[in-house]
Amino acid sequence: MAASPELRSDAETLALALRQATTCLAGLGALVHRRGSAGGPLRLAAASGLDQQSIEAWRDLRSDQDVAPASAVRHGAFVWMASDSLGVGATGTASVPLEGADAPVGALSVLTTRATEPEEVQRSFLLSLAKWAAARLEGTPVAPPGDGPATGAERSVLMSELTAALADALTSKDVVEAVARHILPPLHADGLGIDVVEGNRLRLVGMVGVPPEFTRRLDGRPLSSHSVDAEVLRTRTPAFIGSIDEFRRRYPGMADVAVASSKKAWAFLPLIGSGRAMGCCVVSFDRPRSFSGEERTLLMALSGLVGQALERARLYDGEHSRAQELQRDLLPRELPHLPAVHAAARYLPAGRGDQVGGDWYDVIPLSADRVAMVIGDVMGHGITEAATMGRLRTALRTLADLELPPDELLSRLNDIVHELGQDSYATCLYSVFDPVSRTLSLSLAGHPPPLVLHRDGTVHRPVLAPDPPLGAAEPPFTLHELQLPQESLLAFCTDGLLEASTGDLEQGLTQLQQTLARAAALTPCFPNGDPDTTSGHLDDLCDQVLSALLPDHEQTDDDAVLLIARTMPTATGDIATYSLPRHPRAAAQARQHVREQLAGWGLNDLVMTTELLASELVGNVVRHAKGPIRLRLLRSRTLICEVYDGSLTTPRIRRATYTDEGGRGLQLVAALSDRWGARYLSDGKCIWAEQSLPHPAGTAVPGRPHSTAQTRRAATDT
Repeated sequence: MAASPELRSDAETLALALRQATTCLAGLGALVHRRGSAGGPLRLAAASGLDQQSIEAWRDLRSDQDVAPASAVRHGAFVWMASDSLGVGATGTASVPLEGADAPVGALSVLTTRATEPEEVQRSFLLSLAKWAAARLEGTPVAPPGDGPATGAERSVLMSELTAALADALTSKDVVEAVARHILPPLHADGLGIDVVEGNRLRLVGMVGVPPEFTRRLDGRPLSSHSVDAEVLRTRTPAFIGSIDEFRRRYPGMADVAVASSKKAWAFLPLIGSGRAMGCCVVSFDRPRSFSGEERTLLMALSGLVGQALERARLYDGEHSRAQELQRDLLPRELPHLPAVHAAARYLPAGRGDQVGGDWYDVIPLSADRVAMVIGDVMGHGITEAATMGRLRTALRTLADLELPPDELLSRLNDIVHELGQDSYATCLYSVFDPVSRTLSLSLAGHPPPLVLHRDGTVHRPVLAPDPPLGAAEPPFTLHELQLPQESLLAFCTDGLLEASTGDLEQGLTQLQQTLARAAALTPCFPNGDPDTTSGHLDDLCDQVLSALLPDHEQTDDDAVLLIARTMPTATGDIATYSLPRHPRAAAQARQHVREQLAGWGLNDLVMTTELLASELVGNVVRHAKGPIRLRLLRSRTLICEVYDGSLTTPRIRRATYTDEGGRGLQLVAALSDRWGARYLSDGKCIWAEQSLPHPAGTAVPGRPHSTAQTRRAATDT
């Protein structure tokens, strides 16, 4: 007894839906389950590409069973499960509901060997395919597969929907997704490919419903090749191919490519932008078909819209790529490993925003092993803001080299922002850690304060009121001081991270505080060992915090920065401080202190040089400065000799003539030291000089700062 036309129609519908679904996800096979009544079990109605054992495993499903088809029916939405719940060799199942008049009546599912969720364009295609199949199975009149929109009204709706979607498309990927979503289902096509001309080659922008190995085979073909799309670009004329036989006849050299694509009909459409052929759009079908004159006209009109949108998207892609490259170049390539601070940072560009941002961070070595830690955010998005960020970071590093306190530094940086124009604003946190006193001095211009993680795992959130942002503030800025524990972690971030999940700055700080505490409990934040080991743990901590705040690499509307720094105080045994009289004999006392202390440290090779440095610096203070004199020696990765006095007079190097008896002291200091300079305090100044510690010949000094600090300052002799 022959099957009725209705049954044949249902079988054809299911077979077509299964083939297209499998092709779309490059899956192992596909399934359709139907439900007899609300809440009833799901029974297998059709399957494709699966062996008998797999079919039996999926034949009957409970409505409450924890599998993708049942879940899709329960929730009426796309469901992805990355597991082989029924043990048939798949690593993932994607299911979409078959919608009925009042509720889902079944599910269309694809079994895959991929471990990641399908892309948005693939999900959209599956939903459209399920909608079409459900309408066929429920008896709703729809256009048969292989036929395009039948009426002028339908074609107008299709053009209108595609135009609106392409108007919202920013990137080339967005264009591909819009075309796949709005062209493939109405035309009952199951494959799409878009390539563009780059130099003398064709580069794929995106493909849907095509095996990955086929995609790799086509990418990068020479424009001079005898391929269909190359010919279409040269002639600017579309090519419509209705079968494999026609393909072999017209393009015998590409017959194997056509067979490998698993398609049976193709429409090759030139993409024209600004009067030039810039690419080719290929729409493919899984069964032979003919193209009517109306369909050809419609496809050419659609390709015109796609060409214009792709040209805009390519311009955006280029500008966005250049902006991101500029931003990467303006941020630190690596953070230095310093004696007092080890740090790790993460920068996350905005995922949903249309431009790059102006977030930045820095770690700057200062004198006496002090370290400046900076984080800031130029308000707005775009290349202009990224360039402004670079200018402010450069200016800040220059000001930091002058050893200015945080409040004064932000005052000067505020002046620079004012000069940029009325629409320029930026937040900034500038802090200086002193490993000798274990103090963190900081000023905040519209920026949230850092969090302090103690060794016992508790996270302290200092209550510090920030001043207004740079460009809107009126100096002076407030100078805050925090006394840090023996060892601690500091966490700095920008508002893009704090507001990513909550949308509220205060809630974001609380969430970061809790997340940091949980992550620190799982990571050895205070290991004993070399700097590389410490930095590795800090990198892990950064990744854990970001994974918790932005699960599954969730994209943000704003770029975000996280900077975590471990502070390490100078050991008391590496510090020696001496008070000296304001008397000519002070230089002799300084030399004696140097000899005794360096002998105790085992640095006999540096005794003579350090004696000369201390003698010249102390003698210079006795002759020209005032107030109490203090000598301080610090042993770190370098030997630091400091002389303090109560004068604010700027030291300067003089050009001594042959007949001058003095004026060469600081010239000698500059010649004997690796670097030297002066910094100013509230009650005077400090002149300092650094020397490298002795190390085996042919080896580098471990952990020397990667900074411009090796260059000598243009400081001066009084």
